[in-house]
Formats: sequence, C-alpha cells, structure tokens
Amino acid sequence: MLKKLSSHAIGKTARWLLFSEGKLLIDPKTQLPPVAAWENLQELHHHQDSIYQLLPLENENYSSHHYVIDLGNENIATLPFNTASLRSVLMAFPLEFSVISRAWQYTHFYRTHRYCGQCGMPTTKVDWEVAIHCHHCSHRVYPRVSPCVIMAIYKDNEILLAKGVRHKESGMFSTLAGFVESGESLEQAVHREVKEEVGVEIENLEYFGSQPWPFPHSLMVGYIAKYKQGEIQIDKTEIVEAEWFNLDNLPLIPPTFSIAGQLIQAVKNRQ
Repeated sequence: MLKKLSSHAIGKTARWLLFSEGKLLIDPKTQLPPVAAWENLQELHHHQDSIYQLLPLENENYSSHHYVIDLGNENIATLPFNTASLRSVLMAFPLEFSVISRAWQYTHFYRTHRYCGQCGMPTTKVDWEVAIHCHHCSHRVYPRVSPCVIMAIYKDNEILLAKGVRHKESGMFSTLAGFVESGESLEQAVHREVKEEVGVEIENLEYFGSQPWPFPHSLMVGYIAKYKQGEIQIDKTEIVEAEWFNLDNLPLIPPTFSIAGQLIQAVKNRQ
C-alpha cells in the first residue's frame, strides 16, 4: 500500500525507490536503491509533492522507511546515481524483491492511467487508497493484477523444462507458464497452457503457492502436476526447446527466490 506524503513528514533516514523510465536508480557503491536523508537530496526537491511512502505488508518488517518517486522521462544526468534494470537488481538482491517489485507496480499503474479509459479525460490520484478517479464520469480504476499459472511437470525422476524465446541467448530452462484467460479457472488454464506449449497431458494437479511478479503486473500461481501422456510438441512462437531432464542433472534454471526455482526445488525434494 502507498501513502501520500509531504516532505516535512519524511523521516531522517529513508530508502529511496526512484524510477526513471523503465529503470531503477541505484547507489553506485551498494548497487541498491539509495539510503539518504531528504535534506541531502536537493536535486529531487521539486518532487516534494509527489512522494509516496511504501507501507509494509503483513509480516514485513522494514529496517527503514521506503519512499517512492517517479521521475518519468526527466533528465537524470545531474543525479549522483546509476541506473539499473529492475530484473538485474531483483536477481542480485532477492531480499529486496517484495519492496522494489511493489513500488514498480504502483508506479507503472499511475503512469498508464493518467487519462480515463472510459471518457478520455484526465484522472486524479485517490489519496486514501491506491486508485485513480475520473471526476468527469466517476470512473475509478485500481491497479491491474494479471493472474498467470506456472507449473512443474514431473514423471519418475524427470522434470519437463522449456527454454522460452526470451531466454534463447541465456540458455536458461524453466517451468511452463501462461496467462489465465477470461472465464477460465486456474486449473483449466494449467491444462490448456501445457497442451498448447508442449503438447502433453497432465494429471494429479496440486496447488503449490503464489508470487507477485512485476513484469509488469503478474500474479504467478504455482502448481505441480504429474505427466499423463503425449509426446513433446512445442509451440515455436513461445518456446525454443523443451525436454525432460533428470532431476540430478539439470540445466541452467531460475534462482530459488522465484517461484519457478521453488517449484523445481519442490519436485527435486520428492525424490
């Protein structure tokens, strides 16, 4: 959740989540979002009316306050920070995952809803909740969350992994995943995506867990399933390669801070 703030309400020490276009500004020494007092960030004082505090979720305990500023397309050459992709920071510092990913999703939401999707008039940010409101037609919009199923498929001592088009150069293999379609249950989406992407059928579907994923606003819902029948036939528009791997001899796979990595580890633990 976000809370609108004025500059005089900012604590002495805070971590700053500063977004410039699609990048995150980081301290060149720590490679993390900078920690600083507001008075030491003179270059940002013209943003004092657009500061938001990122409040912790249940069971989260921040060591410092977290404040969000969207710099948009502003020239940041004079700022004493470097820029980094969201994905690279999350991969290097997985403990920051929840904070940074939520801050980016809120930022992306506000950026893409400056005008009403119903009547086209400018919108206004709602102060008491994360939403935008159109005072012309009373249309209100909340942050978009896109449900996406992700599944680990196993048989005996093997797991089915695929290399997506995006990972063609990196060589990383991962579990299958896909967006849930309108009117479809999560379980129906799992069966459909598996059939579409690799041509096989599954059974014994088990819910595993979920994870928000900020690229740009997905909610990954994880499942483990047992192979039933069929030969691998890949959808070449989305997948470069798919095959069965022995669980004791896996290729390059996602890290375990991601739900894909956790699913693979969960299947390995069943041996």
